[in-house]
Amino acid sequence: MKLRHLMVPLVALALAAPSGAPVLALQRIAYEQYTLPNGLRVILAEDHSTPIVTVNVWYNVGSRNERPGRSGFAHLFEHMMFQGSAHVKKGEHFQLIERAGGTMNGTTDEDRTAYFETLPANRLNLGLWLEADRMRSLAITAENFENQRQAVKEERRLRVDNQPYAPALVEGMAMLYDSTDCFAYAHSVIGSMADLDAARVEDVQAFFDLYYAPNNATLTIVGDFDPAEAKRLIQQYFGDIPRGRDPPPVECRYRFDAGPMRKTWEDQHANLPAVIIAYRAPPHDHGDTPALQHLSTILGGGESSRLHRSLVRESKVAFGAGSQFQSRRGPGVILVFAIANQGVSAEALEHQLLAEVARVRDQGVSEEEVTKARNDHRAATIFGMQTTMSVSQQLQHYAHYHSSLDEIHTELDKYLSVTGSDIQRVARTYLVPENSLTITVVPKAGANQ
Repeated sequence: MKLRHLMVPLVALALAAPSGAPVLALQRIAYEQYTLPNGLRVILAEDHSTPIVTVNVWYNVGSRNERPGRSGFAHLFEHMMFQGSAHVKKGEHFQLIERAGGTMNGTTDEDRTAYFETLPANRLNLGLWLEADRMRSLAITAENFENQRQAVKEERRLRVDNQPYAPALVEGMAMLYDSTDCFAYAHSVIGSMADLDAARVEDVQAFFDLYYAPNNATLTIVGDFDPAEAKRLIQQYFGDIPRGRDPPPVECRYRFDAGPMRKTWEDQHANLPAVIIAYRAPPHDHGDTPALQHLSTILGGGESSRLHRSLVRESKVAFGAGSQFQSRRGPGVILVFAIANQGVSAEALEHQLLAEVARVRDQGVSEEEVTKARNDHRAATIFGMQTTMSVSQQLQHYAHYHSSLDEIHTELDKYLSVTGSDIQRVARTYLVPENSLTITVVPKAGANQ
């Protein structure tokens, strides 16, 4: 699973282009899309530059689809999907892909679960067959469930419980939304271990039947393939998988003036205090998303950002500082955070952190900062479409988060047209005390002695 390490400041992907330098251009992606009678959405994009192909399946299910008492199922299935199916033994999915000279992985977040393989072009049939077999007949047994339940617990211990600041981020961020009004985003992706302990194999089977059906999935193929042959294989492998029930809609009620919230978190693995301030943000398809992304970049995107320059280099109150914007199908979050330097109190750190946020609200940002943020985003977008894998991910993103797949060619313009006034406006709208959660992380007394 790919966990987000929120305490790592965003790295700027490119600097502003010098005068006279050629401007990078976004290449158009030629694609075709259609839907099988069973509801499977298919997106095809040819690229004959190299003899490889990526098969990428996104299921429209993440932790947002879980219900109280049964959290952690979306992430659990990222593990379960490699435990075998009707014609594939446990662990054989990995072996077959590796023997064919390919790579593979899976990821889970709040909004979707993704599985993907990149293979030599002449093994497209292998990738499609493997994905279809587990969509049709995943081996959900009591033994497999118990094994993967323990694997998830171990993953949590390694990546969350035993990492400094991680528990405050993973569990603390869930406090930003009310568990009654918006359970979808009021719990972590990895979920509750108590919920997993209480689950039965019948619950796991029911989750699979509801969410791992063709009508809740999108298949994307990018690379060196013949469209007619790809369509034939898709029909052969996926065409007769039965359509499932339509999953229930996700409900989430929230507001941006719920009042300031505070939490103090004792961390047995932290040696230095830290302050994390989270602000609620609108869903990804909201018009303020581009300005919020640039705001996050200006505040905390790399060593030239305001937070790093002010808190780390100049005042030296922080060992590290940054910002991150998490945009989701539902309400998101923008974080500002800092780890205190030796001898600096959490109170002093928070004061300086809030001062930088207030400076953007009150004084705005410079044209130079806006230009750099635009260029950072331009470079990230263009360099994020250089491989069959990255193009497949982008196509999936626009299929799931946008009203039209064609926005893959037009959304960059929205980010390049953001002004300094736009950035100051969203800072004044969202980065305000009544829309915030402040988490103070303090080392647990005696824990590191």
